[in-house]
Amino acid sequence: MKASELRDMSVEELQTKLTELKEELFNLRFQLAVNQLENSSRIGAVKKDIARISTVLRQMELNGAEA
Repeated sequence: MKASELRDMSVEELQTKLTELKEELFNLRFQLAVNQLENSSRIGAVKKDIARISTVLRQMELNGAEA
């Protein structure tokens, strides 16, 4: 997911997506613990998406405070 796509989304959509990704990361870590994870690179991708969404949310928060 690209940051430009995230900037077009509303705050509510971003928070929903963030919650979904955190749940997915939990499930991936659980699968890793019980040796059922097939694609281990997905963990890194989900972490990066979480970071991107958090960054965009923070930018929106700061821009809202300035306005």
